[in-house]
Amino acid sequence: MLMRERYTGLINRYRDHLPVSENTPVISLGEGNTPLIRLQNIPRLLGKDVDIYVKYEGLNPTGSFKDRGMTMAVTKAVEAGSNAIICASTGNTSAAAAAYAARAGITAFVLIPEGKIAMGKLAQAMMYGAVIMQIRGNFDAGMQLVKEVADKAPVTIVNSVNPFRLQGQKTAAFEIVEELNRAPDFHCLPVGNAGNITAHWMGYSEYHRAGVCNSLPKMVGYQAAGSAPFLRGGPVADPETVATAIRIGNPQSWDKAWALQKESQGWFDELQDNDILAAQRLLAEKEGVFCEPASAASLGGAMRDVRSGKIPEGSTVVCTLTGNGLKDPDTAIEQCREARMVTIDAELGAVRDAILSQM
Repeated sequence: MLMRERYTGLINRYRDHLPVSENTPVISLGEGNTPLIRLQNIPRLLGKDVDIYVKYEGLNPTGSFKDRGMTMAVTKAVEAGSNAIICASTGNTSAAAAAYAARAGITAFVLIPEGKIAMGKLAQAMMYGAVIMQIRGNFDAGMQLVKEVADKAPVTIVNSVNPFRLQGQKTAAFEIVEELNRAPDFHCLPVGNAGNITAHWMGYSEYHRAGVCNSLPKMVGYQAAGSAPFLRGGPVADPETVATAIRIGNPQSWDKAWALQKESQGWFDELQDNDILAAQRLLAEKEGVFCEPASAASLGGAMRDVRSGKIPEGSTVVCTLTGNGLKDPDTAIEQCREARMVTIDAELGAVRDAILSQM
């Protein structure tokens, strides 16, 4: 029988590129190693000669890219002797923090905006055993509270202000280079707090310096129009968008994101909610890939820039899909309920007629 080495998570895989030692107590759920899927049908619909890949981070253990950072953040917290972690979250961070805290046997405290979190994400944090505090305020208010309380209570912040988060998240860029045998020409990401786009640039730059790849991508970040501080030139006081994962008005990685945008010769742009939802649905219907709304901002923006020629023909483009569509089932069902569901009698003829009407 052909045997292969068991995959044990990104820290063990990329140990030489991460701030860990042989004695570091690794807290892992087997994160990383996510699929890089080459799109087949959407490029044909665009009528352009481009290679578009999606990096499907929704297949991480808790269903989002946050697991890459959380394995490092919690590992280093445990190594430092911490018994509790804390985060503010629009949903995915709380799920990942709660899961990795459970794995480590420590306590997770999460602050979430009341009524502004997708049910799939809230269910995860609850099931993983986190102490959940709903605040009458948005993510940015929660983030400020987390930073203040960390100075007064024995807890470790695991938001992206924690530098170990970005160390873990940079490994997605490593995986992309290894699969393509090069860096893409353009890497497109949804942008909320801007930690992930910062981490990807760290990863590409590190592999470039090491000679693993000979070029660097242009980094392109897309925001929801109702929550687009990078397009407004400053914080947005009351961000609003259906893409809850990027409903952030005051990004914590503001300076780093502007620096990498300039260094990579990329850009920031924005999409309306209806364009984000249209991209989410198109990806599912034409490629069989189901991502949460915020994730679809990367593909929606890339498609628009391919059509306009801003991303030229002949380019290789990678779009990060940050989270699984099951994170926010309510939004998906609301889009498709009328078009995809009919009620019929439990009779053979009724079933046959319903089938024929759709062919």
